[in-house]
Amino acid sequence: MVKKIVLWVVVFSCSVNAQYWQQKTDYKMNIEMDVNTYQYFGNQKITYKNNSPDILTKVYYHLYNNAFQPNSAMDIKIQNTKDPDGRVVKNMGTQEVPKNVSRIALLKPEEEGYLRIKKLTQKGRNLSYHVEGTILEVVLATPIKSGKKTCLEMEFEGQVPLQIRRSGRDNKEGVAFSMAQWYPKLAAYDEEGWHANPYLGAEFYADWGDYDVNITIDKNYTLGGSGYLQNAQEVGHGYENPNKRIIQKVVDGKLTWKFKAPNVHDFSWAADKHYKHIKHQVKNGPEVHFLYKNTLEGDKKKSWEQLPKVMDQLFAFYKEQVGVYPYKQYSVIQGGDGGMEYAMCTLITGDRSYRSLVGVVSHELAHSWFQFLLASNETKYAWLDEGFTTYLSTLFENKMFTDEENGFKRMYEGYKKLVSYGIEEPMTTHGDAFAFNYGYGVTSYSKGALFLYQLESVLGKENLKNSLRAYFNKYAFKHPKPKDFIRIAEQSSNMELDWYLNYWTETTATIDYEVFAPLTNKVTLHRIGKMPFPLDVKITYEDGATEVFYIPLDIMRGFKQTKTTVLPDWAWVKPTYEFSVDKSIQKIVIDPQAKMSDLNRENNIWIKK
Repeated sequence: MVKKIVLWVVVFSCSVNAQYWQQKTDYKMNIEMDVNTYQYFGNQKITYKNNSPDILTKVYYHLYNNAFQPNSAMDIKIQNTKDPDGRVVKNMGTQEVPKNVSRIALLKPEEEGYLRIKKLTQKGRNLSYHVEGTILEVVLATPIKSGKKTCLEMEFEGQVPLQIRRSGRDNKEGVAFSMAQWYPKLAAYDEEGWHANPYLGAEFYADWGDYDVNITIDKNYTLGGSGYLQNAQEVGHGYENPNKRIIQKVVDGKLTWKFKAPNVHDFSWAADKHYKHIKHQVKNGPEVHFLYKNTLEGDKKKSWEQLPKVMDQLFAFYKEQVGVYPYKQYSVIQGGDGGMEYAMCTLITGDRSYRSLVGVVSHELAHSWFQFLLASNETKYAWLDEGFTTYLSTLFENKMFTDEENGFKRMYEGYKKLVSYGIEEPMTTHGDAFAFNYGYGVTSYSKGALFLYQLESVLGKENLKNSLRAYFNKYAFKHPKPKDFIRIAEQSSNMELDWYLNYWTETTATIDYEVFAPLTNKVTLHRIGKMPFPLDVKITYEDGATEVFYIPLDIMRGFKQTKTTVLPDWAWVKPTYEFSVDKSIQKIVIDPQAKMSDLNRENNIWIKK
């Protein structure tokens, strides 16, 4: 009987550990671009491995380009958003009386984007399908059983839209092609089912796979993007080995660029006739490629020329804080409409000062750890990527630009302003469902970064750093959720932290504490906000001596390692807390390091008059 029980426990344990799975999606694509019409033609072969326990009778594709058509779902959403992103609207009124109109609504037929399916088969059998906006729904001829593979082949044509959001042609800096979300892409399937969300402007979620992409384009264009170029000697453009002879294979005035990108969940590229291409080998890191327009003015071009030396510092810092970047290459490419992260590369606008350029590159590179290696579902948990990325890049920028104001202070002010407007929504709100664009931005970036910044005061600096590293080491390439990070943090600190995840991300409860004037030597603290938080309290005595007290919460079931005086737990349901000291008090300060997102810091301080 004992042996049977032990065996059952072992089997049960193994079954629990074996529950995690993810799909595998390998792409082979051949693309031919017509630079005069901005149209392209392609064939695609996807090898899809169903690692789920389910039998799949349908699959779904994203056709992102279809969003850039008048009356699309994205167009309608822009028209009905009270504060749309300035990049997607045009002022058709006056400076005094602005009238913002969706730029998508103004597109002419030759400026629209589209992806059209010409043929779609499964193992040679024609498939029936239905297109609804940016989603292609496909009924399979043969269901895909658990553990089995299938082959889906497609012929398609596309048109590159005028640059409006992320992807497109002729951006504001004159980059010819910013090719992001440009191909028919299988939707992600996980334990929650299909994620066939229409493209309304939020970010992305996809399964990993190996990409083999051939792009044929006019020979005068230089390309950069995801993956490793396989035929550098055939295309030249600064990619070739200078010790070998260039043998350009030009056919009908075009070159074919052959890329392979292993184990990524996207493939993006950009092309322009005026790109300058330079390379830099990071010490103990990847080779970094920089592609920027050689028509940039002097100071802006000089900013790009100074970038390589920053990359050594960036990769070393991010490796130390989070973990190792696993690829041998990364590219920084001028293009897009601001800054956006992609597989093994980023597209950024490049007409910037040196400080601005370093800022955007440090942010987009940090995404490589969170958006592309951990790859949480950004449409549902934008803050888990944007917030963690902002936290990491801000740590670097605070260190590099020591003369600047602490970046986290600016985030706190932005969060405080959002709360004052009365439009804050929980961080669990779907990326497309925020009522205000401002609310989405502050919540995902600033409040997301403050999630980690103030968690440092809960766990202690080393525990937080260890948590980030353990989180990355355990969940890289595994699509983690918020609960996965908080569980790692609990294990690193030996505390319970579900209260923190709940209050900060699933509600709009705020933090606000105040200190009352002490009665003799008795200190009284009051929690005004609904969200409880462990406190550091600094007391300055009348003799000039200082002492810091630490008050844990009872629901933490533990406390951080600290050299300060640890007081008994504050029961979170109690609005007040009292303790006494041995000497006369001159000053009391709650949260002396300003790590807590307290809405009113003025009542955190009492000074004897």
